[in-house]
Amino acid sequence: MKYLCLIVVFIVFGCQSVQEPEKPDNLISKEKMIDIMTESYLSNAARSVNNRKLRSYGLKLDSLIYAKYDVDSLQLVKSNSYYSADLETYESMFKTIEERLTALKVKADSIKKLEEEKIENNKTDEEKRSDSIAEKSGLVPSIRVSSQDSIE
Repeated sequence: MKYLCLIVVFIVFGCQSVQEPEKPDNLISKEKMIDIMTESYLSNAARSVNNRKLRSYGLKLDSLIYAKYDVDSLQLVKSNSYYSADLETYESMFKTIEERLTALKVKADSIKKLEEEKIENNKTDEEKRSDSIAEKSGLVPSIRVSSQDSIE
């Protein structure tokens, strides 16, 4: 009987009406919101790669994004809350963001590949043979780490 009362209480309180947020007066356009969110994902990725260096330069990436798009944090939060209330719209926004990030990754990968090919083509025959022998012998790992990958 005790469990039945508990279940009834959960059902009664679980059937509340959820109010959608009101449309803010200074709503950020959907396209601009997608741009901001894309930049936010890129800045979060940058922070996870080399946060120490960003802090040493005193960079606040969120503030840079707000300035670039001429928005403030409250406006962004209210607009995000408004768009997230409509799941279909929000999902389509995230699909667009994902497509943009994927396109950026493909572009970055192709640039990296071209740079590696350029470096490989500029090596002398002696350097190429030496690298090949070292990699086959297992003395040198085949993965190369550039100076940009180092943690400062």
